[in-house]
Amino acid sequence: MKLLDTLVPPDFRGAVTRPVRRFYLCTFINCVGFGLILSLFVVYLHNVRGFSEGFATLLLAVSSVVGLVTAPLWGTLIDRFGPVRVSLSVSFFDALALVYWAFIHTHTQAIAGAIALALVGGAGWGPGAVLLARLVPEIHRQRAFGVNFMLVNLGIGFGGLVAALVVNLQHPGTFEVLYVGNAIIALVASGILFTLRAHGGPVTVTHDDPAKVNDGWKVVLADRRLLRYVSALVFLMLGGYGALDTGLSLFVVNNLHASVHAIGVIFFFNTSTIVLAQLWMLNRIEGHSRSRVLALVGGCWFIFWIILGASLAMPKFLAVVAVCVAMVVFAIGEIMLQPVGTAMVNEMAPEHLRGRYNAAAGFAWGVSGTLAPAMTSIYFSLHVGNWWPLGTGLTALVGSFMMLNLRHSLSAKEDGRLVEA
Repeated sequence: MKLLDTLVPPDFRGAVTRPVRRFYLCTFINCVGFGLILSLFVVYLHNVRGFSEGFATLLLAVSSVVGLVTAPLWGTLIDRFGPVRVSLSVSFFDALALVYWAFIHTHTQAIAGAIALALVGGAGWGPGAVLLARLVPEIHRQRAFGVNFMLVNLGIGFGGLVAALVVNLQHPGTFEVLYVGNAIIALVASGILFTLRAHGGPVTVTHDDPAKVNDGWKVVLADRRLLRYVSALVFLMLGGYGALDTGLSLFVVNNLHASVHAIGVIFFFNTSTIVLAQLWMLNRIEGHSRSRVLALVGGCWFIFWIILGASLAMPKFLAVVAVCVAMVVFAIGEIMLQPVGTAMVNEMAPEHLRGRYNAAAGFAWGVSGTLAPAMTSIYFSLHVGNWWPLGTGLTALVGSFMMLNLRHSLSAKEDGRLVEA
């Protein structure tokens, strides 16, 4: 019991009400489906459907552009109609797009499927972040976001293990099963989310304050704190998730010459680390400068890329072991980034613009998702993929320095240096 109180303080456990528990269950189920297909985009197009690496990475970049362009619209829709309605709509159309994507064979079909997935993907994690920020008191938000991220990775890890057992490059039907399975799971999760509709309606605060009725993106974009955070996060993402999602599977299969099954094992080390260490890390970072914690994220990711690059000089088995160890280091950065970054954004955001603020933060993910495939494609197309890890690691370090400079723009409360009683 003492260990439980240390990892999950009693006051936070009291804040995890029934709606919060349903939200967490929805998160876990949804991410089991996502784990089935994580990082398979390029491998599916290139190694299964036979499209060139250039086409696959370019299509990933185009998809990111579509998601990037639509992200502001999703933020506006969240504020206007509420996060639950938006999430339910996204889940339904995402399921349709996944089923279509599972059976593509031509370039035209691939483009249409990727754009359809990108359109709904533009909503990102915004609806969930807005809903969770409403469900828990402000003092518990950082911890609540951290627990949610832990469940995200528990679901992804479970889905990834299932995918590792099912997927086979010689049998395209196994990939079709994974994508259709993700679609079904998304619909199941949306059924649980439907029970939270009473908590996820549009904000009515502007009706009490007429001066805020016309607030919109102009107000959001005038917030210099947010703009500096998004700029720093772009570089951090280019040196982190953007590159990881785009090129790690290609690097493992084509540069390290490891089996495609190793990808699922590698990501299992990542997700299991997050699940096991998230609660401990939340206690370690509570009350510390959020901007400095985010700078440490870039340092962890730099170490990851250095180990990945060094694995090229190792025998195949040791190389896979090294990448698994590196993914543990990457995960340590993740468990600091997710709760801290999301809590910082929602500390800055006024309630009636929370959807737009989270969408603006998601802009960094969209930009990195757009640029990272192009950058990765350059490395691999020019046959200098062995240098890709080093270049990506240096990009993460740039993001670290920008996060350190952000501290001067934040109040102590926004930076997490004040812990309310």
